[in-house]
Amino acid sequence: MPTPYRYVTPVPVDAATGRVAEVYRQIARDFGMTRMPLFLTLSPAPDVLAATWALLRESLLVGEAPRAAKEIVAAGVSLANECPFCVDAHTVLLHATGEHRLAESIARGERPPDPEHARLFDWATGVTGGGRTPQCPPPCPQEQAAEHIGTALAFHFINRMVSSLLTADLLPAGLQRSRLVRRLGGGALSRAVRRKPPRGEALPLLRGLPAYREPGWAAGAPMGAAFAALLACAREGAALLDDEAVEAVLEAVAVWDGGHPPLSGWPSGPLADVAPARRPAARLALLAALAPYRVTDADVAAWRETGRGRSDADLVRLLAFGAISAVERVEAALDVPSR
Repeated sequence: MPTPYRYVTPVPVDAATGRVAEVYRQIARDFGMTRMPLFLTLSPAPDVLAATWALLRESLLVGEAPRAAKEIVAAGVSLANECPFCVDAHTVLLHATGEHRLAESIARGERPPDPEHARLFDWATGVTGGGRTPQCPPPCPQEQAAEHIGTALAFHFINRMVSSLLTADLLPAGLQRSRLVRRLGGGALSRAVRRKPPRGEALPLLRGLPAYREPGWAAGAPMGAAFAALLACAREGAALLDDEAVEAVLEAVAVWDGGHPPLSGWPSGPLADVAPARRPAARLALLAALAPYRVTDADVAAWRETGRGRSDADLVRLLAFGAISAVERVEAALDVPSR
């Protein structure tokens, strides 16, 4: 049977141990799914897996903001990033909240009809900048702002990893394109979605992982510790590049305006000064940052050849470095208190 996994072999749920097994158990309990392709595909790198799950859990699943509102943010960011897998997933999750009309509006790529929902959607689709100044803080009560910012930044990272490592289909043969299937899928998840897990229970999964200072926008909430850990773990992927390649990637991200890169002459131009032997790794990192939906079999094969068969864990960490570089650029564009 076809699987959604493109370039890594996930750690099976029934064979997982240690930190990976702990993450899988918490996902099953709090998300209501025993097998989530995104987290399975991150499993070769347990540190990236744990930090990504912790950020998603502590921003999207817990807190005071309505779950449907945060699903609008997740879906809006995913639309802006051209990540159909994530758009479909959060359409199903909107059905799970009971917001059926809203779910189908977003499935069609439309602006939600409710004005409050529309403002959140506009904020979420504009948080990269893209030639316009994003609205910040998000259009919500002040005490809910951190949850929306955390959700947006989580999905800027998640979209990039999903687009790089998974196919576009949430379900086999694209079954998620059926309105009936979306609604039935939402019904199956409705009980889990309507629960409110306690704050902070993902933080023990981060024991022993590196972390930076927590961002000011998190206002001391557990999502801040999760974001700080994800930054540190994902940045460690820079060790798979030489200094010249790291500089080229970061310089290209620094001048990114939030739009989609041109189809012609990119990313060759930004990487022109990188040594040819180092270019495949730099190309993957830069694609993950700014155009992850353009990662191809040939890109990954070229990297594996020059890297003498690097592991799945290395691939996850290399892509995570590119993805987190873009997330930091988005965070800066939001003009929110950082570290």
